[in-house]
Amino acid sequence: MRVRLGLLLVMACLARGENVKLAGLSQPVEILRDKWGVPHIYARSSGDLFFAQGYMAARDRLFQIDLWRRQNNGMLAEVQGPSAVTRDRIARLVRYRGNMDAEWKSYSPDTKEIVTAFVNGINAYIDGLGATLPVEFRIAGYKPGKWKPEDCLGRVAGLLMTRNVTKEMERAMAIRSFGAEVVARLMPPDPFTALTVPKGLDLAALDNEVLRDYRAAIATPQVREEDVGSNNWVVDGSRTVTGKPLLANDPHRPVNIPSLRKTWHLVAPGWNVFGAGEPALPGIALGHNENIAFGFTIVNIDQCDLYVEKVNPAKATQYWHKGQWREMEVEKQTIAVKGSRAREVELHYTVHGPVIYEDAAKKRAVALKWVGAEPGGAGYLAALGVSRAKNWTEFRAAVANYKVPSENLVYADTAGNIGWIASGLAPVRKNWNGLLPVPGDGEYEWSGYLTTNEHPQEYNPPRHWIATANHKILPKDYAYTLSFDWAQPFRYERIREVLSASGKLGVADFQKLQQDITSVAAREFQGLLRKHLPKASAEMKPVYQRMIAWDARMTLDSTEATLYAVWLARLGEFVDGSPLAKSAEPATVMRLAAKHGDDSALRLSYERAVAELEKALGPDRSQWKWSKVHTVSFTHPLRTSGENARLLNRGPVARPGEAHTVNSTSGTNFRQTNGASYREIIDVADWDRSVMTNVPGESGDPASKHYSNLLEEWAGGRYHPMLYSRKAVEAAVDERIVLEPRR
Repeated sequence: MRVRLGLLLVMACLARGENVKLAGLSQPVEILRDKWGVPHIYARSSGDLFFAQGYMAARDRLFQIDLWRRQNNGMLAEVQGPSAVTRDRIARLVRYRGNMDAEWKSYSPDTKEIVTAFVNGINAYIDGLGATLPVEFRIAGYKPGKWKPEDCLGRVAGLLMTRNVTKEMERAMAIRSFGAEVVARLMPPDPFTALTVPKGLDLAALDNEVLRDYRAAIATPQVREEDVGSNNWVVDGSRTVTGKPLLANDPHRPVNIPSLRKTWHLVAPGWNVFGAGEPALPGIALGHNENIAFGFTIVNIDQCDLYVEKVNPAKATQYWHKGQWREMEVEKQTIAVKGSRAREVELHYTVHGPVIYEDAAKKRAVALKWVGAEPGGAGYLAALGVSRAKNWTEFRAAVANYKVPSENLVYADTAGNIGWIASGLAPVRKNWNGLLPVPGDGEYEWSGYLTTNEHPQEYNPPRHWIATANHKILPKDYAYTLSFDWAQPFRYERIREVLSASGKLGVADFQKLQQDITSVAAREFQGLLRKHLPKASAEMKPVYQRMIAWDARMTLDSTEATLYAVWLARLGEFVDGSPLAKSAEPATVMRLAAKHGDDSALRLSYERAVAELEKALGPDRSQWKWSKVHTVSFTHPLRTSGENARLLNRGPVARPGEAHTVNSTSGTNFRQTNGASYREIIDVADWDRSVMTNVPGESGDPASKHYSNLLEEWAGGRYHPMLYSRKAVEAAVDERIVLEPRR
């Protein structure tokens, strides 16, 4: 390999490219950027590999990763002003506070060395900038900060993906307002269990203020977060045209610019991986190596609890626990604030965790207990071990370290095996179910975590395929409690429908399925219309008939898709006497509507939807195209205007699909804000036949041709190759960069 790499370096020097001398490298590193913008990094050691990855992450995404670093470390107010102080306080509250040696060792043995090399590469790029800063920093008016290895251990990124506390609060406030019976009907736990207020919990002490700072902390800076989801599936060779497994993954998160994910091909002794990860972290989180492919979706393991602590009226830093007053741990920190004086803040901790809310008048404090406080709780770093597994046994062993976030990890290997495991720390609650906040008096404590063997999993199932879509994945008669909150099953049902059909599958079939816009939720809505059709009025009968005849596909030119989306969104206002029904899940709303003896709820919600559409799009129903309602805009976090906005922003772009189609395009007010910004389809029989896309592009530099070059491809449902072999990469090189040691 050494001779081969040396010859290629000589060729690179002669060809069009760039040579950069950097302190911190031990040997030269070659980077071949393909015409889609993906860097293929070839190094002679792991240290040089991750130094180069850090350098390229900064070169392509410096403003983005600097924001990420500030968000995780509680340093946003320094550049955003007083409005960011509260989120900075939460970020500092949830940082890891345990033994650092245990923290580093809980991922994989060489994680600290890898992360150190990665941040050294970032800093090397920053050092080379001099006075010439990327345009985003010039617009924002500040400079990028230097990195420390500990910056990659921030917990806010993981906190974002462990959101059960919001469900606890929603239930608690709903029960306080409407009663447990109404909440059980409109917000049913799954598996269903009785909603019982824990003994000693005062619901009056809980309101929206409790999670105000928490919600601010997990939001993307200046960009609103919505619900997230994902799809993945894998089929074995008995169902493919190649006789080897195929694996597909499209994780759904906010659709941003720059893209949430960054694609890499990393090659060095012990490494030959291709895939995507978050740009501020080393390695990849989903993709493949020479032996296995892997991907993930969120599995909603309940990894958090809110504890309502009783505070001593005589001393605000004491709380009641196990029959005595205990002292909170108190830390004092200073938060720098742009344009204002620094803020001195106190961080309070109980035995349960950081205090995220305090109510001096009611003598209450709310503490967050969550798995991110454990060693190994930094999001996605455990993927450094997963991405080097060579078989199912090594994969399962690496997954044992995958603590945050909780993920459905699917697997395929070159030997023809497929598998799945629901990963992530799963707390054991022996005397309560985690559905509501609990008193902090000591009666409700965790009793350890499930073992890897106790997590749901499959290996080479007889159906020959596995799929997850954030739905309830609990096997029949499963003996343990993971969660009571899941995504609605519509996406999974459509995937199952397609994969269960006969016939051999290829990459093109997987592309078609990832782009599928047939709505199973719309089919269920059509079933509701059929039920009420015989007794419908003369005016409503042709409306029902036309909607029933619709193919339930959320195409851009469909009038029926537009009417269905708005109609279903308004149905909740009429199916139940409780105001809570307005925000009930569509599956719950349609179940309640089916119980109506007449079609009054359908008729009234239809009239409301028509009035709304006529006001927005006019009376001509031929103009009620889904493309006019359902769009996505790529708005940069800087939220600038004028010429800078034209430089940084892209869109709007019309979008097919909806929240419940496999091609999930969810968001508020019928605008897409979330979905699959990154997609991959991995062909285990020939890695070079694998395909992907990453919207809007691989670079975060608006001057780069790779800033938004993949937007049209993504919007059109197209893909490009995941080039893996050196021969294939060489045939598609767009740019050569050689990093050389500075002697």
